[in-house]
Amino acid sequence: MSKKRIIVGIELGSSKIAVIVGQVQIDQVTLYKEVSIIGVSSAESQGIRKGQIVNIEEAVDATITGVEAAERMAGYNLDRAYLSIGGSHISSYNSHGVVAVSDSDGEITEGDVERVIEAASAVSLPSSREIIHILPREFIVDGETGVRDPVGMSGVRLEVQTHLVTASSAAIKNLRKALEEVGIQVEEFVFSGLASGEAVLTRTEKELGCVLVDIGGGTTSIAVYIEGALSYSGEIPIGANNVTNDLAIGLRVSLDTAEKVKLSLSKMEKKSKKAKEKLDDQVDLKSLGVSDSRTISQKTLKEGIIRPRLNEIFTMVKLQIDKDNLSVRVPSGVIVTGGGAGTVGVIESAKRMMSLPVRIGNPKGVSGLIDDVINPSFATPVGLILYGARKESSESFKSITSKFKLPSKGILVKLINTFKDLLP
Repeated sequence: MSKKRIIVGIELGSSKIAVIVGQVQIDQVTLYKEVSIIGVSSAESQGIRKGQIVNIEEAVDATITGVEAAERMAGYNLDRAYLSIGGSHISSYNSHGVVAVSDSDGEITEGDVERVIEAASAVSLPSSREIIHILPREFIVDGETGVRDPVGMSGVRLEVQTHLVTASSAAIKNLRKALEEVGIQVEEFVFSGLASGEAVLTRTEKELGCVLVDIGGGTTSIAVYIEGALSYSGEIPIGANNVTNDLAIGLRVSLDTAEKVKLSLSKMEKKSKKAKEKLDDQVDLKSLGVSDSRTISQKTLKEGIIRPRLNEIFTMVKLQIDKDNLSVRVPSGVIVTGGGAGTVGVIESAKRMMSLPVRIGNPKGVSGLIDDVINPSFATPVGLILYGARKESSESFKSITSKFKLPSKGILVKLINTFKDLLP
């Protein structure tokens, strides 16, 4: 017996409004979930700068365009969505909570887990900030560390190490208002780095330790995974639009023209690598789709304009993760995703600045209209669908345990996870 649900992911970015509609089929017995993309749209962003709304009317109009296009493709009217949130207002904390196990026999229950997580989240925050994620990193039972699921175990003292992600209350209100103006309720706000991680990272990378760098238009999201858990998250106020601005200034052209040049350079680089041919250094701007008769040096553009900005982005990423000495704990290296991941020279800059292995992260784990979404620029909205699917399957599990009055979920979860690991 299986259940079909519609899940919507929306990214209100600085460069584009992306809307993805997913159909999720959840098997009620195994909880295996199959995610099929049935609607995709991408509209030019308006009224949003560096992840925050600066003109709500423009943002609403752009969102309506994106939502209506996705509705037409999917054949559904959308009324709820998971919404990504990012920007320099995002900050994170690692917190610790401890409680005594309530059961007289010492068996840990879901209630104990809820209480210890609540204790860890009881941090003092300014009224201008809200917690958007409380993510357990590990549980500790009577001093035994590294416990993933303590329910059903025996002990006296239960502790938890959590990762808290917070955001500006004003930014949350503005994003919620923009979506409500379109007629869509926010199911949940999801940090963009966390969403992208759902789409592009492997379980092995998360377990061994890795750094996700999601280069958006106005900002870059950072998410560090250690031993399978999100351990650091943050944002830097520089993104792919800064590269475009630098090209516009260097070439003395409009931003639209500079964007065309940036994208064309990337396409030419990919084409030459596929054909294993060396590119001519001199390139006619007209061949890049630009109404300009000048001939320019690719080396000058790449090394003189683009590379310094990319180097700056990855230097700032390294400075952030080095504050907590995390560079030595991420042997899986750096996974670069987001629209900026397609910028020419991004892998070389990441390797040079961070001294770690680097790969480009493309979304995976979905079927259906994959040709439209399997590229780094759709990592966040695809991740929102996968995040929602995981949450829906978790809720399905809770309804099953409630229906059959199972005393605890620890053993059953392990059996189900083992079964899912065997699936392709």
